[in-house]
Amino acid sequence: MTPTESSDAPENSNSNGDSKSTSVIVNAIAVLRSFTADEPLLGVTEIAGRVGLHKSTVSRILATLEQENLVERDVDSRRFRLGLGMIAMAGPLLAELEERRVAYPVLRELTERTGETSALMVWNGVESMCVEQIPSRHQVKHLAPLGARYSEALSSSVQVFLAAENKDRVRHLLKSGSITLPGLDDASMEAYLGRLEESAQRGWSVNFGETSIEEVGVASPVYDHRGDIVASVLIPAPKFRVSQDVLASLGEACAEAAAKVTTRLGGRGPR
Repeated sequence: MTPTESSDAPENSNSNGDSKSTSVIVNAIAVLRSFTADEPLLGVTEIAGRVGLHKSTVSRILATLEQENLVERDVDSRRFRLGLGMIAMAGPLLAELEERRVAYPVLRELTERTGETSALMVWNGVESMCVEQIPSRHQVKHLAPLGARYSEALSSSVQVFLAAENKDRVRHLLKSGSITLPGLDDASMEAYLGRLEESAQRGWSVNFGETSIEEVGVASPVYDHRGDIVASVLIPAPKFRVSQDVLASLGEACAEAAAKVTTRLGGRGPR
């Protein structure tokens, strides 16, 4: 759904009122989604440009969200960030997310074993999202902040989830731009589908500086009792610390951790 400016037509019917109420909700969601881990602080003009709304509309939405503690204003810059009210809203969901609870001790072991950050990712149909993270103790490290979303085809966790999708579904996501793949054409799409098959057979996917020249990522699937992929264990690491030998050991450690989470969930891998 895309944000729309509210109509100025008179509210003389229930259907018209419902339509206007829906557009306000859609616009508010668009404003909240404009904040990212990379850019947590945004001004009204920046948000308006991202969501395609007039600045006055964005200001009204932010004022309401601020009253509910869903956003807050930075004292120094006067720009906005997501507020603590968002945590209160997400808390019940995270508490009930079985994969997150089960994975936490496994992620701790994985970070201790590899020295790198470990994270748990879930799939919303078009994005891989971080729901748990254990940061590396190294001074120089890469993180996958809670709530971070990834939609690049070459992201290792995105590869894990797309490998479980029907090929026609993957083609649609790539062609529509929902999942981005640089230099997309028929040849690169088929090569990418082949890459997904190879990753699935190996048990872990690799992003060797392909979405960020400074970062390497490896990810492995977590399965439920039906044998469906429900999550992914991810290790993001600085590229300068990862040789090809280290890459293989990280991939194997990631796959073992994902298998542990699968077992703890009572799941089973593909046969």
